[in-house]
Amino acid sequence: MFEQCLYFNTTSLARQLEREWTAAFKPFGLTPSQAFLLRVVLDKAPQLQSELAAQMNISRPTATRGLDGLERLGLVKRIASERDGREQEIHPTKKASDMKDAINAASGAVTKRLKKELGSDHFEEVVGQLRGISSALK
Repeated sequence: MFEQCLYFNTTSLARQLEREWTAAFKPFGLTPSQAFLLRVVLDKAPQLQSELAAQMNISRPTATRGLDGLERLGLVKRIASERDGREQEIHPTKKASDMKDAINAASGAVTKRLKKELGSDHFEEVVGQLRGISSALK
């Protein structure tokens, strides 16, 4: 019935992948959204909240909620920006920096398993196609 429906098939896939990454990040007390947001903060800090939202392809209010949760967990801190007085820079805490390798390894393990199940070439092709579709729809 929905064989040609991009919405149905991508959301179905998203639910399956959400379960995979939920299990991977559960030991850290993080949701997949929080973990991926934190991974960007750890990799690209400091950056403005607006830059983080753009990089994650999420709205600023969504980024704010995610950062609020990470701040409550003691994983990020917001510091007034010297570049733009209207915004704050996002910095990882030491606690977050200490988790970086383990969080990346957990995510990498899921990716490795999926590549094995799907075949590495097919996995890379699908990810590339999804990125292309996303860019084309912006």
